[in-house]
Amino acid sequence: MNILGISCFCHDSASCLVRDGDIVAAVQEELFTRNKHDENFPHNAIRWCLRAGRISAQELDYVVFYEKPIIKFERLIETFLMYAPSGICQFRQAIPVWLKQNLWISDIIRKNLGYKGNILFATHHESHAASAFYPSPFKEAAILTFDGVGEWETASIAVGNGNDIRKCSYLSYPHSLGLLYSAFTYYLGFKINSGENKLMDLAAYGEPVYVKLIMDHLIDLKEDGSFKLNMEYFGYCNTMRMINARFEKIFGGPPRIPGSKITQKHINLAASIQKVTEDIILRIVKHVHAVTGQNRLCLAGGVALNYVSNSLIMREGPFEDIWIQSASSDAGGALGAALLVWYKYLKNERIADDKQDREKASFLGPEFSDDYIKQFLIEKEIPFRQMSYVDIPKVVSDLIIQGNVIGWFQGRGEFGPGGLGARSIIGDARNPQMKSKLNLRIKYQESFLSLTSTVLREYVSEWFNLNRESSYMLLLASVCAEKRLPLYGTCRTTYGLDRLKHKRLLIPAVTHVDYSARFQTIRRDDQPLFYDTIKEFYRKTGCPVIINTSFNIQGEPPSLFA
Repeated sequence: MNILGISCFCHDSASCLVRDGDIVAAVQEELFTRNKHDENFPHNAIRWCLRAGRISAQELDYVVFYEKPIIKFERLIETFLMYAPSGICQFRQAIPVWLKQNLWISDIIRKNLGYKGNILFATHHESHAASAFYPSPFKEAAILTFDGVGEWETASIAVGNGNDIRKCSYLSYPHSLGLLYSAFTYYLGFKINSGENKLMDLAAYGEPVYVKLIMDHLIDLKEDGSFKLNMEYFGYCNTMRMINARFEKIFGGPPRIPGSKITQKHINLAASIQKVTEDIILRIVKHVHAVTGQNRLCLAGGVALNYVSNSLIMREGPFEDIWIQSASSDAGGALGAALLVWYKYLKNERIADDKQDREKASFLGPEFSDDYIKQFLIEKEIPFRQMSYVDIPKVVSDLIIQGNVIGWFQGRGEFGPGGLGARSIIGDARNPQMKSKLNLRIKYQESFLSLTSTVLREYVSEWFNLNRESSYMLLLASVCAEKRLPLYGTCRTTYGLDRLKHKRLLIPAVTHVDYSARFQTIRRDDQPLFYDTIKEFYRKTGCPVIINTSFNIQGEPPSLFA
């Protein structure tokens, strides 16, 4: 049975094909259009998923949309009436799009696919919950979803057991942790829905001195992690801005102009909202554990991409284990919706394996044959050298050691924002110049942004204070003390971004100033050629860690094509 999941008219349009419970393919539309966070109908993504499954649209048994537009439209109307007439400009801009497009999803699907079969609708947070639980290795688990907003819900708690997901409780719009974090993303001069990771990285250089101000003015937080935002300081309900003049007043001025100098104040604000976010999440996680009685936790939704908070849950939370959806944004909703139909709607048996998830290391995207790549290179007159499997690890490891930056393009692409060894930029994590070289000269992004890494699974505990899988690069861990370098003189008293100037570890290119690093663990079964290349690098250098960052430059999605 073939089930096609679709997410669109959101921050990450995507499509996913599930066949008899097996994830055949999943890909985001942005990879084809080169439009980051493309929100349009995913024509190209659907076409590729059908091609990967070797079927036509007429052979689909079900098409499922990841949320319920009618309920979302209801929120739009009720919010306008609640704030009328102040939200009239926002309302006038939204209504034509809804009347022309968003309310007619069934018609749009049928017209674009030539499909006459069953079309189903899941709710937004149901789709997130399904994307978190069904591919996980857990037979039963608590499920926590967090994002900006779906139809009405901004967060939800559920329990997954076998093929069933049962919702327990939720938070409702406009009270949203995702929107609170995005408000500070906007205030600090970064782009909403793509700049949150910059805020997270910037936070490592600051002190959370504004936590009390945030807690006193912006949020009423309860012991169980539920909260209400003080909407007197936010503009997203009735204006085209995330914040308003009151917000600007309490933080001492207007938002930072994008591209302008980042001051210590900006850095400390980033640290403060990150600390508030972590406190909220930790309270909720403890509450989830208490009310569900589960020992394992699944996470999805945009907030689940906050790898700092994820690591706090691992380190200080009450759960024995957690699993995080690699494509936790709205793109993952397409996958979750398709699995929801197979397991919950059609009531098929789900078999979980405690040792391995069912997401195939997230290598669910497009792939290209050697012949196709060779012909492409010939047509574009790009010089190339064809090598055997045995030679590639030897040659590439030598190039890395010599200080070169490598574009690694192999097999099926990743589903989600991270480069996991299929579409990756790799380099030497020991080289202190590599961070600025990659950030400033290759990716054209801020110098303070951290570079992610890959470590051979069998050596992870020798280098990081965390001995577990991190297959999707959504966890952070501190580097072991013996891999750190002693600080001398002024190094000890340096603050803010000046701390970038000092080499503090044996792998400085991938490590934060607080001695932590975001990393992916890799086993040979996941990506044999990538594993063998890192293993060869380790044999030559004694270091099992390399830089592994996504195959993109600032403002663009990860690259689909070579």
